[in-house]
Amino acid sequence: MLHPVDTVGVQRRVLSVLAVTQVLGGVGTATVIAVNTLVAARLSGSETVGGAATTALVLGTAVAAVLVARVATRLGRRPALTLGYGVGALGGAGAAAAVAAGSAPGLLASLPLAGAATAAGLAARFAASDLAAPERRARALGTVVWATTVGAVAGPNLAGPVQGVADGLGLEPATGPFLLCTSAFVLAAVITWVGLRPDPLLLARSATDDTAGAAVTGAQVRAALRASPAALLGLGGIVLGHVVMVGLMSMTPVHMDHGGTALHVVGLVISLHVAGMYALSPVFGWLADRAGRVRVLALAAALLAAAATVCALAGPRSTALLGVGLVLLGLGWSAGLIAGSTLLTESLPVALRPRAQGLADVTMNVSGAVGSIAAGLVVAGASFAALGVAAVVLVVPYLLAAGSMAVRAARPA
Repeated sequence: MLHPVDTVGVQRRVLSVLAVTQVLGGVGTATVIAVNTLVAARLSGSETVGGAATTALVLGTAVAAVLVARVATRLGRRPALTLGYGVGALGGAGAAAAVAAGSAPGLLASLPLAGAATAAGLAARFAASDLAAPERRARALGTVVWATTVGAVAGPNLAGPVQGVADGLGLEPATGPFLLCTSAFVLAAVITWVGLRPDPLLLARSATDDTAGAAVTGAQVRAALRASPAALLGLGGIVLGHVVMVGLMSMTPVHMDHGGTALHVVGLVISLHVAGMYALSPVFGWLADRAGRVRVLALAAALLAAAATVCALAGPRSTALLGVGLVLLGLGWSAGLIAGSTLLTESLPVALRPRAQGLADVTMNVSGAVGSIAAGLVVAGASFAALGVAAVVLVVPYLLAAGSMAVRAARPA
């Protein structure tokens, strides 16, 4: 058994390494997200192909989440995260080459590989929890999520300048953002491989005498989830928050455009939403450690319901109201992600955690893609207000379940 002081020292190093790689990964991922649709549409001359670019990126992230989880289960976090960032770098380089060649199919083929870096960034939050003391686990997770803020904000703002740099070097300007993401992912992979020593997951296993990671099967993970109401509640909080967030967020610019809102105002509202997603992550982590994971999940559901209600009441020109709604939406997503990820992690044995965490990320990404499509259909067939009402209806059962579990947990034995 490791001495507690050793574990604390390693955990401090792990958090530092993860924070740096989250910034780099956030820069790369946010840059790709900012430009992939537009570049694909320009290369192909089709907005449909532009939309397919985002779908390719999301699907690549979902598939890579499975791979990253399996590698972590067998070999540890260090090789798993390094692999994710490395494959993402290959995808970025392939995308740059495709853009230089004017090939939309090549770009679409490269974007799923770039999505592997997003999967690594998501898995990093779980790496932060491997060695964390139970009373600080949510805060560790929230700190790593917060670090993504820097990259998420910087990435889109660097897309324009790096196009100018690429042009100055005699390259196709649109290759600049993809070369930037490639460089960021390469750095993240190198820092992970060099800095994440000793491996936090392997160390956690040795501390619990758990060496069964390689023998874990999907059936075991599913059985453990079914047997643990707390783990299911955590998983549900992650998925529900992402579905509601993606659905409302993706349709808000369309709703505002119908009212003739200027593009820079739309951008401001989305920026406020992104700030809500990440800026208070450490606060929600602290709250989950102090008040309990389940109570914060109930709070997350309440915030999501409030956000959906505000959005349902906001007209296409109600900029202030939509801004409030999207900030609440971001806060609800953040609280659900942090409390849900923490509860899922600590409700399962160490050996099963990486596979279960990978399942959570796969489900989150796939459900987000489905939610985006469903939201578009609701708005096209009815209205943005109807989408808000549908989101409230979706959230209320979870709010009741989390609230009920929180009340039961508060009763004396």
